[in-house]
Amino acid sequence: MNLDGLDGFTVEVPSWAYGNSGTRFKVFGQPGVPRDPYEKISDAAQVHRLTGLAPRVSLHIPWDTVDDWSGLRDHAAKRGVRLGAINSNLFQEDDYKLGSLCHPDPAIREHAVRHHLRCIEIMRETGSTDLKIWLPDGLNYPGQDSLRGRQDRLAESLRRIYDALGDDQRILLEYKFFEPYFYSMDIPDWGTSLLHCLALGEKATVVLDTGHHAPGTNIEFIVMQLLRQGRLGAFDFNSRFYADDDLIVGSADPFQLFRIMSEIVAAGAHRPSSGVNFMLDQCHNIEEKIPGQIRSVLNVEQALAKALLIDQEALAAAQRDGDVLAANAILMDAYETDVRGALADRREARGLPRDPVAAFKASGYASKVAAERVGGTQASWGA
Repeated sequence: MNLDGLDGFTVEVPSWAYGNSGTRFKVFGQPGVPRDPYEKISDAAQVHRLTGLAPRVSLHIPWDTVDDWSGLRDHAAKRGVRLGAINSNLFQEDDYKLGSLCHPDPAIREHAVRHHLRCIEIMRETGSTDLKIWLPDGLNYPGQDSLRGRQDRLAESLRRIYDALGDDQRILLEYKFFEPYFYSMDIPDWGTSLLHCLALGEKATVVLDTGHHAPGTNIEFIVMQLLRQGRLGAFDFNSRFYADDDLIVGSADPFQLFRIMSEIVAAGAHRPSSGVNFMLDQCHNIEEKIPGQIRSVLNVEQALAKALLIDQEALAAAQRDGDVLAANAILMDAYETDVRGALADRREARGLPRDPVAAFKASGYASKVAAERVGGTQASWGA
């Protein structure tokens, strides 16, 4: 079984996955949860140490703000990881009740733009190249504001942020079908995100969050289309049954994850040279944080490994011949292949544990940090 296509493939993990989180009714605490960004990065480093798949950690501003960015960068490097995308926050200030980059009040739009300019400064200090923007702006009622006017304001705000980027920096612009608003989101779909990115320039690309679509959406079609345009900048991997469930990627529909990775492989976008940043965006509410992240990156690797097994030449021939059943069978043969043993062998050959989850549990790290992290305020989603 040839899995050479996995070489160089990595997944970025989010700092906020290691803090306390929960539902909109309650946040559930766990022992040993990090109290600051340094401890979040230490936890994230465990995922990379045991899987070899997660060398970058996304930060969220202001949740992960520190006084000494070079110190945080050095802290990450000493633990074998580096700082990844910088995520802006437009959803936790009272001023943003009616919007941020789309708000009718120019002063509030200015405040939101300046937040992103500060994020760009942090990118320079941390060595990050990606500014990820999820826009929570939207409307709950028809007539509440001008749909077109809000798009004009958004375009103006994004232009100011884009023009501040350095030569090696880019915007990753995310979309979401609904929530926190329900009549209309200001970036509700990939088409709206893509239109803004095309207007901005080459340094603006789309983020596809696998939990941000209407039920039944063919996500792999969106992946294909964005790859055709050269505008798929990043994934936010998670899994969902109904909405933005933030579950472990591949847990609800592993076949969908395989289909997505099949389109990635067909375009060669799994290679680092493609510029596509594979990231997780999950909060672990009832499961343990670090094992949840380990399981997640392993699930993405497994889906990619299966996609790499697709006989592309035979598939293309069956498609040309109009052999529907043969083409589908070629895809299904790859999906139904059990790659777990081969991946465990590959890990072992690279000096990694065959079973990273079991290795973490045996390491004693969880009990160690639970004993050490006493006092202070434990980090949580949004803090």
